[in-house]
Amino acid sequence: MSAAVGSSPVQFAPTTSQLEMAYSVCRHIARSAARNFYYGFVVLPRPKRNALSAVYAFMRRCDDITDDNTLSLYDRRNKLAEWLDAVHRAFAGQPTDEPVLLALTDAQRRYQIPVGLLDQLAYGTAVDVEQEPAPAETSATLGIRYRTFEELRQYCYGVASVVGLVCIRIFGYRDPSAEPLAERCGVAFQLTNIIRDVKEDAAMGRLYFPEDDLAQFGLSAADFTSPDVARLRPLLAMEADRARDFYGSGEELVHLVNEDSQPALWVLITIYRRLLEKIALRQYDVFSERVRLSASEKLTILARGFLKRLA
Repeated sequence: MSAAVGSSPVQFAPTTSQLEMAYSVCRHIARSAARNFYYGFVVLPRPKRNALSAVYAFMRRCDDITDDNTLSLYDRRNKLAEWLDAVHRAFAGQPTDEPVLLALTDAQRRYQIPVGLLDQLAYGTAVDVEQEPAPAETSATLGIRYRTFEELRQYCYGVASVVGLVCIRIFGYRDPSAEPLAERCGVAFQLTNIIRDVKEDAAMGRLYFPEDDLAQFGLSAADFTSPDVARLRPLLAMEADRARDFYGSGEELVHLVNEDSQPALWVLITIYRRLLEKIALRQYDVFSERVRLSASEKLTILARGFLKRLA
C-alpha cells in the first residue's frame, strides 16, 4: 500500500523564535493603538496577553482595510476578503511569514477560538463602511440608521459583543451563562462609545441613536448637525442608563471567567464605566471637547487591577 494513502497534509509549524517575534509585533500594535483596551491586557498572564494582542492586531488590520478612504468600497470589500482568505489558509496549516497571522493562528489553536467568531469580528469592522453615505452627502443630510433599539443592539453585537465572546475564550470559563453576559458587556462598551463619539460620528454622516428614541424626545437627525446640549441631554442620559444596565452583566461576568483573568476584565469594565460616568458628570456635553480618562486615571485603575491579581 502506498505510504501516501491515509496520510494527512503536514501543517506548518513556526519555530519558537518566529512565534516570539510575531507576538512581539502584535503587542506593539496593541500598545500603540488599543488605548483603553490595552490596559486590561497588561494585567493578564503573558500567554493570554499575547493572545489578546494577536486578536487586537487582527482586528486593527481589518479596521485599516475598511477605513482606507483611498480605496473604493468595492476595493475595500475585496481587500478584506483577501485578508480573510489569508487568515483561513494560515488556520489550515499553510505556511506564512506574516507576523499577525502567525500569532493569531497560534492563539486560535491554543484557546480554541471559533473561526466563525473571528470572521464576524472582521465583517463587523465593515458595517459602518457598508452604510456610509454617498460622497456628495454631508452631515446636513444626516440619516437615521436604526429604527428601534433592538436594531441598534444587533449592530452592537456585530462590532462589540463578538469581541467579548472572543475575549472570554482567552480568559477561560466553564459556565455557559458567561456567553450572554459577555454579549451584554459588549453592548455596554459600544453604547458608551456611541455617546462619547456622537459629535465625530455625526460629522461623518453617522447617527446611531434609534428613530424610536429620537421621537420619544421630539428629536430628529437635524438636531445633531448644530447640536444644543440641553436639548440632546435627556436622550444621552437615557442611553447612558441603558449602558449602566448592561454593565451590570459585566459585574456578573467577572466572577465566571478564570481567576487569573478576572483582574483584566475588571480593569476593562472599570475604565469604560468611569468614562461613562465622566460624561454624565459633564452633563453629557460631548460636543465642546472629547471626553476621555487621563493617563493617571487609567493607571490608578490598572494599579488596583494588579493588586487584585496579587490578592
